[in-house]
Amino acid sequence: MKRIFKRIVALLLLVAVVLGVATLLQGYALYKRAVEKLPLEQAVEQVRSQPNYTTLDELSSTYIDAVVAVEDKRFYDHNGIDIAATVRAIVNDIKAGSFVEGGSTITQQLAKNLYFTQEKVLVRKVAELLMAFDIEAEYSKEDILELYLNSIYFGSGYYCVYDASMGYFGCAPGEMSDYQATLLAGIPNAPSVYSLDESPDLAHQRQEYVLYCMAECGYISQQQAQEILEEAPEAQQ
Repeated sequence: MKRIFKRIVALLLLVAVVLGVATLLQGYALYKRAVEKLPLEQAVEQVRSQPNYTTLDELSSTYIDAVVAVEDKRFYDHNGIDIAATVRAIVNDIKAGSFVEGGSTITQQLAKNLYFTQEKVLVRKVAELLMAFDIEAEYSKEDILELYLNSIYFGSGYYCVYDASMGYFGCAPGEMSDYQATLLAGIPNAPSVYSLDESPDLAHQRQEYVLYCMAECGYISQQQAQEILEEAPEAQQ
């Protein structure tokens, strides 16, 4: 009986290895096809050539800090992949029996925005990771964050920070109040859920989490977070 059990375990391990290798190879092939069809430099230029492209210099430190705190708090320390976040996401996905948490860094999300679909499949995740390493090797953290903010979806048909700021608040990104900046920073995590046009209450709940993350990262104090939430109603329009 023990011998049969050991054989079953060995077979399962072999199957897992084979599937893992197959996934890696397919992911690599997807990555290669993507860069051969559209080199990274050209993909980046397509984003930078947008009429409403916004540089980091045109954004407030509050907004930049909010995005990093809620999306990728170790952004400035990793080389494209956050091991701790990835392991946590894998554990939570296994517990749920499905993809419930991505663990993607800002660099990985940029890779996805430039080249891949939003579908959560392992092959695409492998290709996305390989592309993220390329991006980190060729561009600075500031470049990566800037490109991300100009290619991420904010809901309601807004695909860059300028359009989202103008559409939701009627002002350029650099003119957003701290309240508006922290509200906008929370939307890309689930734009269909947190869109201000569709679910303002959920967006405000998400904003509270953004401020919590900012305080946890040391960007602001708990008192400052509370003061931002208590800004005048006209700053929320």
